Parts: sequence; structure tokens; C-alpha cells
Amino acid sequence: MRMARLACLLLLAGCSFAAQAKMVHKPVEWTQDGTRFHSVLVYDDAVSAKRPGLVMVPNWYGVNDQALEKADGIAGKDYVILVTDMYGEKIRPTNDNEAMAAVKPLYGNRAEMRKRVNEALSQLKAQAKSAPIDLAHLAAIGFCFGGSTVLDLARSGADVAAIVSFHGALQTDDPSLAKNIKARVLVMNGADDKGTMPDADKFMDEMRSSPADWQFVVLGNAVHCFTEKGQNSPGCKYDERAAQRSYRLMRDWLHGAFAGTP
Repeated sequence: MRMARLACLLLLAGCSFAAQAKMVHKPVEWTQDGTRFHSVLVYDDAVSAKRPGLVMVPNWYGVNDQALEKADGIAGKDYVILVTDMYGEKIRPTNDNEAMAAVKPLYGNRAEMRKRVNEALSQLKAQAKSAPIDLAHLAAIGFCFGGSTVLDLARSGADVAAIVSFHGALQTDDPSLAKNIKARVLVMNGADDKGTMPDADKFMDEMRSSPADWQFVVLGNAVHCFTEKGQNSPGCKYDERAAQRSYRLMRDWLHGAFAGTP
């Protein structure tokens, strides 16, 4: 009987720990130039230690359940992530046409894109008052449209340790901005991505003119969207192998940037 009671207590304790380990999804809202933005802070509250903070800009669908699921997987016990709303809380695309309409104004006004993502970085820093963010270790990651956005964060001269872009567009409105880059820049695109790879040479020339520590990684046999689960069209397709490789490269890049090592 005593052993049975002990086993029961251990089981309950395990269940209690599992419940405590649930990922936190905390709304983070702000107003900029009359537009209200609704982002989400993601982290594991079972770990009390401070950890690096990441601005994460999702693909052109913005903040949705898939973006939050991706953030959960990346954050784990290692990072606090701000899943960033770049459109405003009233714009939540549900199809490609709506997503195209949402990104078009920002691709057409890169200064506004840079302004909004820099505000997101400021909002992430502000969360350190209540979330376990190590303000000495900040970075940004982005996917597709989000990859373009975090590259513009780098070009703006933001004081972050690293920028990581997954299958993001590479073009810029002003190549001379590369001289402002302070972050280590890692860019990963699919070798068969017909939407982004035509700009690869211009992008590398831009990076050569910058003071940045940068790498441009081309993933063989991958097209656009290789980290986006559920995508399965010829030009936009999830690739498990490319996704896992890119995530490993990201973690190694962030670790080196935060540690100040090669």
C-alpha cells in the first residue's frame, strides 16, 4: 500500500511538472502611427533562467496558429520569442491573395517596414521587465516575408547580435544601407527557389560592401517555403531535411553570435 501511494504521488508530481512546462503565449500590444499591433510573446515558464530574446517575423500570413507552433518549437527552453505583427491587428490574411495585399504596402515602403520591425525590437526589450529575457543577447529571425523584414532590421543598423533569414526575399531599396549592419547575418535559401535566388548575386555584392560577418547558405534541392509545414506546391514546398538543417545552422549561428565566437 505504501509503495502504491508513493507511486501515485510521483505520478501526480510528474503531471504537475508537465503542466508547469506549458509554453506561455502572452499578448503584446502597441500602437504606432495610429495602427494597433497585436504580437505574441512565447517562452517556457518552467525555466526561470534568463535567455536570449528573438524577434520572429513570420511568413506573409503573419501571426497565426502555425506561426505560434513554429515559435514554440524554436523557443523551447532556449529563447524568448516575440512573434511579430507587421500589419496591424485588423489584418490577418487567410489566403494568398489577402497575404499579397498585406505585404505589398511594406515591400513598396521599406522605410516603413524598417520602422515597424525596429518598434517590435523595442517592444521585445520592454518585456524583460516581466519575462526571462537576457537583454545582452538579442537577435531576429524571419521566414519568407519575415526573412526580408529581418534583413531590413539589420540594414537599419539595429543593435542585435544576429539576424537569420529563412527563404526570404533578398532585394533592397538601398544597397548602401548595408554599411550600417552590426549583426552577424545568416541567410538560407533553397537552390531551386525561383522567386529569391535570381537576386543572390546582387545580395552577395551588397553584403561584401558591408562590415558584417555574414554567410549565404544555399540548400540543395529546396524551393521556397522549405520550413513551412503544409506547403506542397511546386514553387513553395515544405522540405523536412532542409528545414531541420536550417534550424541546426540557425542555432549554431545564434550560439556563436551570443558567445562572441566564430
